[in-house]
Amino acid sequence: MTETFTVTEETGRLDKVLGDHFSEYTRSQLNDWIKKDLVTVNGKTVKAKYSVKTGDEVEINPPAPVELDLIPEDIPLDIVYEDDDVIIVNKPQGMVVHPAAGHSNGTLVNALLHHSPLSTINGTFRPGIVHRIDKDTSGLLMVAKNDHAHQALQAQLKAKKNLREYYALVHGTINEQKGTINVPLGRSMSDRKKQAAVKDGRDAVTHFTVLKHFDGFTLVKAVLETGRTHQIRVHMAYIGHPVAGDPLYGPRKTLAGNGQYLHAKTLGLTQPSTGQELVFDTQLPGYFKDMLNKLTPLEDGLEFDVNNC
Repeated sequence: MTETFTVTEETGRLDKVLGDHFSEYTRSQLNDWIKKDLVTVNGKTVKAKYSVKTGDEVEINPPAPVELDLIPEDIPLDIVYEDDDVIIVNKPQGMVVHPAAGHSNGTLVNALLHHSPLSTINGTFRPGIVHRIDKDTSGLLMVAKNDHAHQALQAQLKAKKNLREYYALVHGTINEQKGTINVPLGRSMSDRKKQAAVKDGRDAVTHFTVLKHFDGFTLVKAVLETGRTHQIRVHMAYIGHPVAGDPLYGPRKTLAGNGQYLHAKTLGLTQPSTGQELVFDTQLPGYFKDMLNKLTPLEDGLEFDVNNC
């Protein structure tokens, strides 16, 4: 599926700019497509070292993906809300959102296809998926049932009109009650599986509020202003407070579990057909509450009920 974008702030070598903008693709993939003339700038094929400028129109035409059998599967779903346009689902930790290499079944998309028709805008393997959360992040996700809804929800995300609040348990003691992390992110040059703070990366803004201090850890509410890949995980690690349990950005010595203690708790959107403002909230999942109850709370003057959150 052809993808285009206009260069606004990112400048420099074409292959680097593409890597920062299309984080779902590897640098080797993008370079291979440039060599095969599947990437154009202002309608012309160029080399990987071409220096893009503000205003350049970049278009990539990825080759057709290897066909996988996308089979609807009768997998239980925790559906928080559903109408003719939208499904709000509470994804469990450990579930992959959509099929990809190594995960052709057992994903959220496989389960959703068994439940309902989905939008087609994202192509064969990401039907209905407007935004993603990581495999080991739990919580709320909005899914489009038709193309009209998908386009409307995408526009809301682009305009930063959606409410996306996460609870994150992070290492260390954060002394500030509130803060904002405004650090651009892009693909790490040292590890292509990771994102990193990059001077000429894409804008990324996370607001956080401290909810409770524990011995060695802090529970925070993180609100996304933007939605970059691994944003909260990278931003919290950047300020010296990586998410507990995070195998990619956290320390080796961390809390036991099946991944990062990060939960997409609250989601707000505008219903695509009616214009109604909808807000959804979930309780923290059991694995998260159990860990909070094992930690030693500190006397910090903050009222927080672990069992009612």
